[in-house]
Amino acid sequence: MSEFKQVTISKAANVYFDGKVTSRKITFSDGSFKTLGIMMPGDYKFATNEQELMEITAGECEVLLSGASDWQSISAGQSFNVEANSSFEIKAKTLVDYCCTYIS
Repeated sequence: MSEFKQVTISKAANVYFDGKVTSRKITFSDGSFKTLGIMMPGDYKFATNEQELMEITAGECEVLLSGASDWQSISAGQSFNVEANSSFEIKAKTLVDYCCTYIS
């Protein structure tokens, strides 16, 4: 899906890692939400509360899921899942554009 209709967009950005990662929350009429964001090249670690689907819409990165020993290469058009109450490490090799879906 390349666009979302009839959503509410939060004006204020979520800013992480001194501005190297930013996102905006979009909320759907049923109360579900996603974030749309950008990561500058770098290494980051995120913790999760809910299960997440991370869709990479542009760029290249490597991901290490909690409990895994091997890094996965992910590029534009690919995605990965992160379990709830978990974490993941990500190495953004290029500017990464992403959409994160929160699954409750």
